Parts: sequence; C-alpha cells; structure tokens
Amino acid sequence: MASLPINYRYTVLFMLLLSVISSQCGAQLSSTFYDSTCPNALNTIRTGVRTAISRERRMAASLIRLHFHDCFVQGCDASILLGDSSSIDSEQNAINNFRSVRGYEVIDSVKSQLEGICPGVVSCADIVAVAARDASFAVGGPSWTVRLGRRDSTTASRSLAESNLPSFRDSLDRLISLFGSKGLSARDMVALSGSHTIGQAQCVTFRDRIYNNQSVIDAGFASTRRRQCPATGGNGNLAPLDLVTPNSFDNNYFKNLIQRKGLLESDQVLFNGGSTDSIVDEYSKNPSKFKSDFAAAMIKMGDISPLTGSAGQIRKVCNIVN
Repeated sequence: MASLPINYRYTVLFMLLLSVISSQCGAQLSSTFYDSTCPNALNTIRTGVRTAISRERRMAASLIRLHFHDCFVQGCDASILLGDSSSIDSEQNAINNFRSVRGYEVIDSVKSQLEGICPGVVSCADIVAVAARDASFAVGGPSWTVRLGRRDSTTASRSLAESNLPSFRDSLDRLISLFGSKGLSARDMVALSGSHTIGQAQCVTFRDRIYNNQSVIDAGFASTRRRQCPATGGNGNLAPLDLVTPNSFDNNYFKNLIQRKGLLESDQVLFNGGSTDSIVDEYSKNPSKFKSDFAAAMIKMGDISPLTGSAGQIRKVCNIVN
C-alpha cells in the first residue's frame, strides 16, 4: 500500500510528459497565429502577391512551386530561400531548382514590408505558404485556410533537394513513393500535379518526350511543341504546361493527359494505363472535385515537418540566417 502514492506520482509525471510530447508533435499551427502580433500580415502578403501576378501572370505558378519545393526538403521551413554561405550549400543550386525555381524576390519584398510593420514576427516559411494560397486564388484556383506559426530553418540541404524533389522523368511508381514518403497519397499527388494547369516548362525538360517516337504523345501536339524546342540548343525556351488555358487555374491539364498532350513525362505517366488513370479521368470531368482535392492536398503539404515553438528562428531577411 505504501508504494501506491509513488506509482501514482510516476503515472501523473508520465501523463504530463505524454501531454508535452503530444503538444509538440501537434505542430502548434493555427490560422489565427498572427491575429494579435501582426494583424495586417495576411493582407500585406495578399497585396504583394497580387501585385507581382498583375505584372507577370506566370508568377502564380512560380509561387505555388516555390512552396512545394520548400516543403519537400526538410519540411516547410523556408530552407529553399537561403543562399550560399560558408556553412550552407544552397538548395537553389540543386538540379531541380537551379535557374527554374522563381519568386524569391516576391517573398523578399513582402518580408521587407512586414519587417516594417511588425519586425521579427512573421516567418519567411509562413509567407511562402500564404503566398502559394493567394497565388492560386488570384488566377482562378481554390483558396484554403493556411495554418500558421512555422519558423525558419537555420540550415539547408542541397543533397536532400537532389534526392527528395520529383523529376520530370520520374515514373508513376517513383512519384507515388516519393509523395508517400511525405505523407501524401496518390490522389494528393495527382491533385498537386494539377498545378501544371498553369506555368511553363523549359525545353530541356520535355525535349526527349517530343522527339522520342516511343513516347505516348499526340503527334500534332509534339509537332507544335517542336517549334519552340529544337532538337539541339534552346534549352531555356519556354512552353506552357497547359496549351489550352495556360494562365487560368482549371482542369484542362487533366483533359490534356487523356488526349496524350501532357508536356512532361512525369505528367503523362499519370494517365498511361496505370493506377492513377481513374483519378485523372475523374478530375477531367469534375473541376470542382479537382479544386477541392487540390486545396486539401496543399493543406496537408503545408503541414510537412514545420518548425514551431522555439525551434529555428524568425529570419530578418529571408535569404540569410540571423
């Protein structure tokens, strides 16, 4: 009987420890995170994004992609924004990012404005996440509630960027596996791939597809794309990922896949006799389902391994550690 109080105390301590661990694992993100500390944060980000997209429509796709390429490496921690330094080999130099990921200057501009009204409060990681949502909505895509409270990393990893980001040559199995490793389902992967309804790709990423007669590709579409992408040279020449409505967020991307008009190999593998054909077919017929699934997948992606609490820092300038 004398041992019961001791066991009881251990039980209470154990439960308290579990509670602490649980709260830490809960990511501690909240849509109202800045309501009291920086109430104009979301409006400031929205205005900056809209201004950038009004100047260049393509920026909408770039800001969505920036969020994606950040979250898939170390989690959603703004590591992709860090430039080279004595201790950092920038993720921007990774093969899937170099001279293709864009929008850094938009994030920098918004961050500068926020530092002017509430210094040291809003993280670069949260700016990237909100900017992706606002970019989607600005071109006709869905909006969603962004949970906030991410903090910025003090490290980056070019090697992880090289291994964790999908490639334009990836097979369906590889894509499903890669997204699965981040807690995203095959449906999430197909929905997120639908962001290719806007934006452009460089010739070097689709040359093999339009010149390889073994590829599953519509002949007329391949011929059209060859006009801007010669067999040699012109690696940086751009072509819209969606030839039909390249500047509007809609479901034409999926209709293109059914017609064998996916620009990248990693696009067309989503509809090529595999397990995701039915999802592509569903989205091609039901644009509202695509948009709702896209929003849900973006929320899940935004929750990948965020730094919260006292982890990381709030950078004063997004491309350097404080």
